[in-house]
Amino acid sequence: MGKVFDSIDDTLRAWIEKQPMWFIATAPLEADGHVNVSPRGHDSFSVLGPHRVGWVDYTGSGVETIAHLRENGRACIMFTSFDGRPRIVRLHGRGSVSSPGEPMFDEVVARHPENPSTRAVITVDVTRISDSCGWGVPVMTMDDERDLIRRHAEKKGPDGMVRYRAEKNARSIDGLPGLAPGV
Repeated sequence: MGKVFDSIDDTLRAWIEKQPMWFIATAPLEADGHVNVSPRGHDSFSVLGPHRVGWVDYTGSGVETIAHLRENGRACIMFTSFDGRPRIVRLHGRGSVSSPGEPMFDEVVARHPENPSTRAVITVDVTRISDSCGWGVPVMTMDDERDLIRRHAEKKGPDGMVRYRAEKNARSIDGLPGLAPGV
């Protein structure tokens, strides 16, 4: 049976920080817009307080999460246990985007290893925390993290990453604004 939590306490925080992968789900306001669910990993997620989380957002082939959060802020983050006791934890809330040079960007980036693919920081003010059984989730082991994001960014270099983001991250698939030019 699922449980609703008042806050992210130390026990829940430790469980969250142990998970090697998590998912962020967002959607635009338009009824015919595309719901987006993105898997995330690496050492990029931070519990910032009992009702606030954040992560370093790496450059990807799209910009849905950023575009949706800028439009309406709605977010659901899901963690799931793939080993040991089955469990799913969802954090619902309102998210925002911080760009390089902003205080929140600097605060969250400082908590994690440097990555040349970093494009933004996402923070979510958590309004609902719940868990569920996870009995249908398979048991799996993690072999390793992929280093493709880092290698891609290093190969392109800083100027190449700016050009890539201008081409791939300026607008969402629904045409919503993504990253500003030059980011």
